[in-house]
Order: sequence, then structure tokens, then C-alpha cells
Amino acid sequence: MLSKISPVIAVVLGVITFVGQQTPATPASPVATEFPVLMQQDIVAGKTIVGIKVEAKLVIGTLLNGTVIPKDAILSGEVIESVAKSPTEPSRLAVRMDSAQWKNGSAPVKLYLTSWYYRAAAMTPPDLTVGPTAEPYNPANTIYDPLPGSENNSRPVPNTTNRRVLMKNVEALRRYDGGVIITSKIFNIKINKRTTYVLAASDLLPTTTKSR
Repeated sequence: MLSKISPVIAVVLGVITFVGQQTPATPASPVATEFPVLMQQDIVAGKTIVGIKVEAKLVIGTLLNGTVIPKDAILSGEVIESVAKSPTEPSRLAVRMDSAQWKNGSAPVKLYLTSWYYRAAAMTPPDLTVGPTAEPYNPANTIYDPLPGSENNSRPVPNTTNRRVLMKNVEALRRYDGGVIITSKIFNIKINKRTTYVLAASDLLPTTTKSR
């Protein structure tokens, strides 16, 4: 048995031991995935009770953890916080979706209503009484802008963008459980089923397009 170890062997053994003790690097957090959805019911902070079940229909097929959740999939969840505005406290609303189901599959999710929405084209039907030389109907000329959170349901405005925009006078905060809650000091938040809202695992960063 050798009583001494050569310096070279000692260095090699030390490197092997050092490498073996390293902890794998934690992968970087993925970019938040947006889920544009149409809610299947109206939700009003302070009126819609906590615990009530809600559903939303996915507007665009979205990839989540290697699984494509197709368009028109139904996301199901519940209202987890609902507080009306008071003279001293803001309106507060939090909605969490726990599952997605579609014709040939399902997947667990943990998504929250964020402070973002999409301005959607108005669905005004064309005037069929006009002559053949009339300008074709273009639904992109006007849109419904429901001013999410306000009591104003809709008003026609110019179609300036098809990107998501931030709800006016609404702020997104982190809940104690890591979820997202939206608040407003101005009005009771009202979510309606005519608007495409954005669900995500966390609140989203602003896009390059400026909000109204």
C-alpha cells in the first residue's frame, strides 16, 4: 500500500470531488404565457361572491409545458377574492383557473386574471340593403372598448391596435399565496363576457404598444 499520494493524483482527486459536489444550476424562469380568454359570465368585485365557479373560453391555441391547449378550450376555476370599493379601501378582485378541458384532452393549470385585455372588433352586422357599389363592410373600423372595470359597458372608438392593453385605473398586485389580484381605487372592478381578458401565471410586463 502506498504511504504517499503524488501531487498530480491529489489534484485530480480534488477536482473530481469538487465537481461531484456541485449543485445543478436552477433554470431561468420561463417567460409568462398569455391566455387570451372570453369569460363565460360577468364578474363584479364585491357582488360576485368568493368561491363561485367561473369558466372562460380560450380565444387562441396556446402552448403550455409542451402541451397545446387548443382554441375554444374551456378553462375552469373560481373567484378567490372579491371586495367592493369603500371610502378608504380599493376594489379588489382575484380569479384563478385550475383546469383546461377540450374535446380530446385536459390539463391542470394555475392561471390568474391579470390587468390586461384585448380591444376586440365590433360585431355589427353588415347592411344588406345597400347597393353592389357600396363599400364592403369592415368590422375593423370600429371596436367595442368596454373600459374594463367601469360601469360603462361599451362605446365605439377607432381601431388603433390589436395588442393587449392595460386596464385603465387598475393595478395588479401579488397575493399572499403568489397569485395575482387586481385592484382599483376609482371604481368597483367589473369583468364582462364581451371582452377578451388575459390570464397568466403572473402579471405580465408591458408590451411595446402604449396603453390608452
